[in-house]
Amino acid sequence: MLDRSDILEARDRVRETSRHTPLEYSHTYSSMTGADVHLKLETFQRTGAFKIRGATNRIATLSEEQKDAGVVTASAGNHAQGVALAATRVGVDSKIVMPEHAPISKVKATESYGAEVVLHGADYAEAAEHAHELEREEGRIYVHAFDDELVMAGQGTIGLEIVEDRPEVETVVVPIGGGGLISGIAAAVKGEKPDARVIGVQAEGASSAATSLRKGERVSIEGVDTIADGIATRSVGERPFEHIREYVDEVVTVSDPEIAVTITYLLERSKTLVEGAGAVPLAAVLFEKFDYADDETIVPVLSGGNIDLNTLTNVIVRGLVETGRYLKIRTVLTDQPGALEELLDIFTAHRANIYAIHHDRTSREVEMSDTEVEIELEMRGPDHVDAFLSDLREAGYEVDVLA
Repeated sequence: MLDRSDILEARDRVRETSRHTPLEYSHTYSSMTGADVHLKLETFQRTGAFKIRGATNRIATLSEEQKDAGVVTASAGNHAQGVALAATRVGVDSKIVMPEHAPISKVKATESYGAEVVLHGADYAEAAEHAHELEREEGRIYVHAFDDELVMAGQGTIGLEIVEDRPEVETVVVPIGGGGLISGIAAAVKGEKPDARVIGVQAEGASSAATSLRKGERVSIEGVDTIADGIATRSVGERPFEHIREYVDEVVTVSDPEIAVTITYLLERSKTLVEGAGAVPLAAVLFEKFDYADDETIVPVLSGGNIDLNTLTNVIVRGLVETGRYLKIRTVLTDQPGALEELLDIFTAHRANIYAIHHDRTSREVEMSDTEVEIELEMRGPDHVDAFLSDLREAGYEVDVLA
């Protein structure tokens, strides 16, 4: 098991490569929750995520013979960039296997740090299997994304920084994928402040740690389905699972809509870009997935900001839908002059701003004398949406909400 001394040694190794990232008080989220919320912004870390810490610590311990052999790993993106940069800095050749559908931004970033990228498999598990094949075939050293105590110790340097910057911290909230991040942070925090809580958070569609804890043994789930690709793993690591059982107080889950809302809040309120995995700790606080007291000092670890722009576009729209800021509806009008004007009178009364209107006279779902209309609208919140839809239906319109 990791202890404080392992993480202190790791800090000495990673000091020149990784940054001591900011820990900032958030008036917005403190007001929303009643807690004393401080954001640990690993989004400002080199490579845009925490993974550079663990990768640097692992590669720094390689022998000269191992460095000459080169390294290989599998990653959904952030560990890939961390290994690529850490290896390149010390002249080690690196090969990274990423899932075939890895965000293009993470693929290009990994290549820019000097690694050779191989796209293989539908998810992390299949990518890792191929990476181990390359390990055997080419004699490379495998740098595991999470199931490695040196990697875990490197990630644990975040915990040291949290306690140093906010000694009164009471609860640290950390995302869980394979479990390396929370293992290191929990060991560091408990080593410095045994009474502090560490809460782990997973996406509902990738809840291997939560499932394993519930069953009392490490299990692999059949598949993953979440926008938080950075924590989309089928199983928590063997070593991390033991650390989670020893050090972590509770593991909770959040839904993809909750993640999307949190990403939107962070962009709009905090001017901070995070990926799905980076949003889950704050989502757990905002949606009260665990109990906390008024004025409790809570530190959500925003672990990374490397979100693909195509994904971000979809997430923002979903976040606006969930918060009642965007509405897409379908209704049927009589296909005659003035019908649309009558409908728009209700829109005007509610000051609903129209993004787009689409008429479809060819739909087989309506009579030939009618036309189907889809309308996209900017709204001002859930109450505005409810009142608007209520008035439409009272006026006799049959309305389907599409988004």
